[in-house]
Amino acid sequence: MRALRIGVIGLGDICHAYLSNLQKFPEEVELYACACRTPAKAEAKKEQYGFKKAYATGDDLLEDPDVDLVLNLTTPAAHYSYNIAALRAGKHVYTEKPLAATFAEGQEIMALAREKGLYVGCAPDTFMGARLQTFRRLMDEGVAGDIVAGTANCISHGWEWYHPSPAFFYQKGAGPVLDIGPYYMTALLSLLGPVETVTAMGIRPQGERMIYSEPMKGQMLQVDPEIQTSLMAVLKFRSGAVVNYNMVWDAWDSVMPRMELYGTKATLVMADEDPNGGPNIFGGDTLVKTRETYRWKNMPRHEGDEDIPWEIAEVRHDYNATSYVTNNRGIGLVDMVRAIAEGRPGRASGDMALHSLEVGEAILVAAREERFVSIHTSFERPEPMPEKATN
Repeated sequence: MRALRIGVIGLGDICHAYLSNLQKFPEEVELYACACRTPAKAEAKKEQYGFKKAYATGDDLLEDPDVDLVLNLTTPAAHYSYNIAALRAGKHVYTEKPLAATFAEGQEIMALAREKGLYVGCAPDTFMGARLQTFRRLMDEGVAGDIVAGTANCISHGWEWYHPSPAFFYQKGAGPVLDIGPYYMTALLSLLGPVETVTAMGIRPQGERMIYSEPMKGQMLQVDPEIQTSLMAVLKFRSGAVVNYNMVWDAWDSVMPRMELYGTKATLVMADEDPNGGPNIFGGDTLVKTRETYRWKNMPRHEGDEDIPWEIAEVRHDYNATSYVTNNRGIGLVDMVRAIAEGRPGRASGDMALHSLEVGEAILVAAREERFVSIHTSFERPEPMPEKATN
């Protein structure tokens, strides 16, 4: 297969992880062109990563006929405009999450992609990493039994503590459900399939927030009136599972598990030494409890009895990085390039991203209107990743 020529629009903080990883796959992708609203930055990235061309605007890059696939790393509010423009220019698209700022915009993107016969892929691709693939293996092998319930929890005090430019997290197209939420939502969708119904409640306790990170430390950022910064949702999946889904940016830390799934034969837990780790990283331990290791198995208790420890599941997959800086971002794009060559769906598909966007928007509607909301889109659950060749 010929390596597809990649044009990257947006060269912010996240680009290093993408570009350093994509350089490892020269048979699949060629870092061909980059664009940034700061021309000097585009030129610097061109030299750093070996791009052939640097453009001052994304529109200029889209006019380049040699670009095969656009990697959109812009902020959420710009995702729709560049994604739709890239498709109109006849180019495949892989975009940072969310697919668009609204479900309606996402529908337009996917409709145009189908009309033109082009691929759309969307982050996050962390579900393709070793830990969530371990969850998938334990489910597919029947170790967990049928998943009947679960919980997913992203709990912190927001991005203003560590991001150099946190304001956009509190504007249209972001907030906890649409910004960090897609990591957790995509993890659940990749394991459990489509959602059927949601309900939720939410609050916006602060209209403005102090920035504690450099270089804007001490400044105040405004929270869009429509952005609720703490939401508690319940998701009913078509599989029958019910999952509690909590996205909170107003808490001073937490000891809640980032994700647990409760099966008829086992409980699967996402465990981390780093309490901030979750579905937004690729690797980490998966803890397992079964009938044989259930803590109440040996009742009644006697003096000196200890709880049976959790089993740590064997890791059989690649992409097990646990760093936020040096990680495996971009494997979804590489998989999509391979999918184009093989004529199969990509795992980090636009259809799953559209469903995630519909569910995220439905959570916001349910919280605002205090009701249940039905979900209408669907997608094919992505195929599991292959196990390591050495196993």
